Amino acid sequence: MRIIGLRTLKTALGAAIAIIIAEFLGLKYAAAAGIITILSVQNTKKTSIIIAFQRLASTLLALIISCIIFMIFGYNPISFGVYLAIFIPLTVLFKLTEGIAVSSVLVTHILVEKTISVFWLKNELLLMVVGAGIAILLNTYMPKIDKRIKENQIEIENLMKKILLNMARELRGEAIQTENLSLFSELSKAIKSGSERAYRNLNNNIIVSDKYYVMYMEMRNMQFEILKYMRNHFTKFYMSFEQTKLVADITEKIGEQLHEENPVDTLIEDLRELFKTFKEQKLPETREEFENRALLFQFLNDLEYFLEIKRKFIKNKVSV
Repeated sequence: MRIIGLRTLKTALGAAIAIIIAEFLGLKYAAAAGIITILSVQNTKKTSIIIAFQRLASTLLALIISCIIFMIFGYNPISFGVYLAIFIPLTVLFKLTEGIAVSSVLVTHILVEKTISVFWLKNELLLMVVGAGIAILLNTYMPKIDKRIKENQIEIENLMKKILLNMARELRGEAIQTENLSLFSELSKAIKSGSERAYRNLNNNIIVSDKYYVMYMEMRNMQFEILKYMRNHFTKFYMSFEQTKLVADITEKIGEQLHEENPVDTLIEDLRELFKTFKEQKLPETREEFENRALLFQFLNDLEYFLEIKRKFIKNKVSV
């Protein structure tokens, strides 16, 4: 278990460097640059850059508003309250809320010094530039997480495969409901973990947008929702007919061939052939057989949708 993570190390190092640079530049309240760095180091490159620019823009806005307010009402707590009453709604309007706290702290420096001279305005802007700039520089290094995403992919595919194979076994009359419930729970966690890493990977690519892993996780999540819907049918299957065995066979085949690179065209054709076979068979003779046949058709429709989601992903995937 790691006691100190990479983000913690970058935050500690960055805060120290920011203060040293601020002091070297002769800036007052140099420690504020370190605080800005602490608040600006994020989990991804893109987030770090976006927040840094938001805070820089909010600082400019804060300095303009505070200068006007202090000139009119003087340097006192009431003036600071009026400044906040104007500044906060404007940051919400311009989507700069990330900079409310930091920018207001910089404004308090002017409030304490009781001056809006060029020196102090430049001082506050440079504190923001140094603090946010160091955070951006440190966040240019992000460890690769492709390997861990690949591990998530393998885990997701293995769990889906087990679920489909278990469905085939249940269609043949085996009772394994408890095992499947556990598999569904594991699959939900694996997709959530994989999705978080996929989005983090996307936001760590500034110049080139690599959406493949995000698209993959979204595809598997959609398939997961279909699997949950399919699972509900098993509470209603109560008779074993010849058609049930055929559905079990195709379900097993889909499970065995489930893989990231499988275009599933052949599986979809096999599924449609099974639909044709069902239509050519004689009509159900009893109400129970009719109801079971209807449920099997719905189950097959769900399987087809499950495969179509994958085929659409294969056609639309973008790998840069």
